[in-house]
Amino acid sequence: MPLWGWLVVGVGLLCIEMFLIDAQFYLVFIGVAAVIVGLIGLGGIAMPLWLQWLLFALLSVIAMVAFRARVYAVVRGRTGHVDERVTQGDRVVVPARLMPDETCRVEYRGSTWTARNVDEVVIEAGKEAAIVRVEGLTLHLKALPPKV
Repeated sequence: MPLWGWLVVGVGLLCIEMFLIDAQFYLVFIGVAAVIVGLIGLGGIAMPLWLQWLLFALLSVIAMVAFRARVYAVVRGRTGHVDERVTQGDRVVVPARLMPDETCRVEYRGSTWTARNVDEVVIEAGKEAAIVRVEGLTLHLKALPPKV
């Protein structure tokens, strides 16, 4: 394939990933590999067609395996970590009876979270519970003391 063909394919794949579909950054690394092969040809290094395809395949696979997960997490901002000091002590309403060490789904700050009862007492349905810690995307809850 001529060098301009690699460049067109590479830029096309990058544009498709960025503007049309979310392929979870697979197309980005395939596109970058195609651009690199095109730039090598532009640099004056002549390669037979089979070597161009081999280099393209190797660059694509190596880039995806080595960098895709990290780059995707950084760009999309999905690290799965919530800073504890933001939520500790806040209260949530438990929609179903929650036995000790069991989990359920709760609404908190506009999102649905997994909540685990880390207390030794049952948290009744419709009652508030306090967030004592956050582990990943799980809220650890304790029952509030009864009002006197």
